[in-house]
Amino acid sequence: MKQKFDVIQSTCLPIRIDNCNTDLIIPARYLASTTRDPQFFADAFMHDLRFDTEGRVIHDFVMNQEPFSEAPRDGIHQIIVAGENWGSGSSREHAAWAIAGYGVRVVISSSFADIHRNNLLNCFVLPVVVSPSFQQELFASIAADSQTQVRVDLPEQTVTNLATGHCEHFDINGYKKYCLMNGLDDIDFLLESLKTHTLPLP
Repeated sequence: MKQKFDVIQSTCLPIRIDNCNTDLIIPARYLASTTRDPQFFADAFMHDLRFDTEGRVIHDFVMNQEPFSEAPRDGIHQIIVAGENWGSGSSREHAAWAIAGYGVRVVISSSFADIHRNNLLNCFVLPVVVSPSFQQELFASIAADSQTQVRVDLPEQTVTNLATGHCEHFDINGYKKYCLMNGLDDIDFLLESLKTHTLPLP
């Protein structure tokens, strides 16, 4: 999941669910697995909204509707535009694994649960907080044209709706920004620091 992050420009997957909790993002029964296979978690992502108890596709859910059923890849659905308070509920990091495993690089919302937001960053998925009005504009643009693209520029900390040209600035912790831009997790950062600094000996 480690990927250097710079600029992402992509169509979006709109998941317009306020207070979407981590049990919706990944049902609890998947937490017992010891695998870290991204495909396993990709299949579990939003599973119980995508399929009924018999495994049949729920056609009313956005991820089962064209063109949003198309799996993320370069420039296609690498960005989720989400409802407010995304990732509420339990602190399970598996929810972030599921989002990353599915191929999403950015989640945009007007608010995130704090622990989930940090879990996303640790999985090299960028959580972007925008104003409620900008969030609603994004939903409206996607509803009008499913091919609407959004540009997320991490170095400049901006998110732009290319359908309207409107742009907002977003905040991010400087340490996490450095790690994302350089493809480093916390251990990688420590090892890099050890190479460039002399630590005091006991």
